[in-house]
Amino acid sequence: QVQLVESGGGLGQAGGYLGVSCAASGRTISDYVVAWFRQAPGKGREFVAASTWSGTNTYYAASVKGRFTMSRDNAKNTAYLQMINLKPEDTAVYYCAADKSPLGYYSPNYYTSWGQGTQVTVSS
Repeated sequence: QVQLVESGGGLGQAGGYLGVSCAASGRTISDYVVAWFRQAPGKGREFVAASTWSGTNTYYAASVKGRFTMSRDNAKNTAYLQMINLKPEDTAVYYCAADKSPLGYYSPNYYTSWGQGTQVTVSS
């Protein structure tokens, strides 16, 4: 099973930008669909973006489309999420997830490997 470690995030301002990274180890991420989810206090885990194995296809939640960009560098075994035009409602813990053959992209139940999460806080 692949191990995932998120980094980056932190405190940003509304309208600003932040980035988070997901470093994989133990397996090569080219064998995995990689996704980003987020969880705000008192809420469930929400789909943000997913990238297929070679990175050919990337899917976004409507709430982040046009503002967030997911990429992956399979040679570095790392996935990224660049966030621009931040909003206070983007405040959450951001998790990286991976699965070799998820049944779909949008539910956290489809992913078997998870990182520990990294906090993103956006001030207004």
